[in-house]
Amino acid sequence: MTDTRDEIHAHIRANAGVHFNELVRESAFAPGQVQYHIRRLLEDDRLVREEWYGRTHYYPPEYDAWERSALALFRRETAREIVTHLIENEPAAPGNIADELGIARSTLEYHLDRLVEHEIVDKRYDEQNRVVLELANPDATGRLLTTVTPTVPDRFVDRFTRLVDELLAGSESHS
Repeated sequence: MTDTRDEIHAHIRANAGVHFNELVRESAFAPGQVQYHIRRLLEDDRLVREEWYGRTHYYPPEYDAWERSALALFRRETAREIVTHLIENEPAAPGNIADELGIARSTLEYHLDRLVEHEIVDKRYDEQNRVVLELANPDATGRLLTTVTPTVPDRFVDRFTRLVDELLAGSESHS
């Protein structure tokens, strides 16, 4: 294996769930070089490739399907904040999470839909028929969460969404 391939492989091992654009940005290699070496690593079963929400993510093969989906979701700052909030405050009501994180309820629901779909968060009803959120697998979630830092572009997307939510909420109160 070449030094370039070794370097790309090591980066993916250290950043499981990294998406292609981030991999190119963080390396000294041209996109075509990265594609070539990733293709070879995939052919040798040294990487797993998955598409999540319009992005191609790469993982070492030892991560299972649940871990791969969780890692992809944790690369979004808002999803990470929701999960972190639940680690510290579960069970929690959706409205409380939205208020404490300073996000619109629609933004919370967008991320919750994905977190519930991938069995990271459980949504249930309490004895008063109110929605309550809990982590489906707190230990595994906490372990994976510590391995991911959202990228700057992902943080910008989340912060832009929050800004738009705030602006829309402000215009509604003035109507």
